[in-house]
Amino acid sequence: MLPFATASSKTDLSPSYYDHVCPEALPTIRRVVEDAVTQERRMGASLLRLHFHDCFVNQLYIDSEKNAAPNANSARGFEVIDRIKSEVDKVCRRSVVSCADILTVAARDSVVALGGPSWKVKLGRRDSTTASRTTANVDIPSPFMDLPALIQNFENQGYHKSGFTLNKGLDKDDLVVLSGAHTLGFAQCGTFRGRIYNQTNIDPAFARHLQINCPQVGGDSRLAPLDPTLASFNKRYFTDLVSKKGVLSFDQALFDGGKTDGLMQKYSTNQDDFWEDFAESMIKMGNIKPLTGNRGQIRNNCREVTN
Repeated sequence: MLPFATASSKTDLSPSYYDHVCPEALPTIRRVVEDAVTQERRMGASLLRLHFHDCFVNQLYIDSEKNAAPNANSARGFEVIDRIKSEVDKVCRRSVVSCADILTVAARDSVVALGGPSWKVKLGRRDSTTASRTTANVDIPSPFMDLPALIQNFENQGYHKSGFTLNKGLDKDDLVVLSGAHTLGFAQCGTFRGRIYNQTNIDPAFARHLQINCPQVGGDSRLAPLDPTLASFNKRYFTDLVSKKGVLSFDQALFDGGKTDGLMQKYSTNQDDFWEDFAESMIKMGNIKPLTGNRGQIRNNCREVTN
């Protein structure tokens, strides 16, 4: 696989980007995230998911992408990002921190707030001035994808520059470890009904347990935790999948006799390895095709392009 980015895009991002421009920016983001997670533990998962989806599209906040199929009636946490943006602009006395950087830092701070690892976030992204629902529908992984489709989704989304295709730089190992973020959060009944009533690669007792709150007809928006320890960032997600207790087909596909089984087993028994690799892959994902320099803009309002 070719490197995903040019050298200039890597050097344009720096953990110290705001140190002199607005040194209070990162502490302010952390404070708001910690407050939001304290009020609702589930919000940590929601903010992490927003960052993941934002990395795969131009700008998740634009309505066309917010309402794309993978996000419709499920993406949440926008009001927390709005609050962060307002608080950060206040302490910085101007709009100097991009919404893209806010999402990136908020994802890291959410994981930390829920007991997970920390990592240095490279900063200096600018916000996109375009959005595409079609791109979001294609690029954001669906909960119904099988393993080959998931791997292809991570590896084959790229862009062309100077005649070369530069991939996102994510591979099957990144797919596995980043999916570990599902140790947090919930899924809606409509996304896993087919699995618990029709699939055979699921623990029968676990399927019956999920069927109690997810009938064959109706109740599409009823929630089930993706991991019983949904408010704690740990390796339980992997141990459950090894036991065929994955809620989503997407998840169980990662441990179903395929090429990702070995890594799944490794993380199911070693949380330190999971945390270390997760941090590395989050940095890698956060550096997907960033807009830097004079490209893009710094939005005044994360929900719309600044004119």
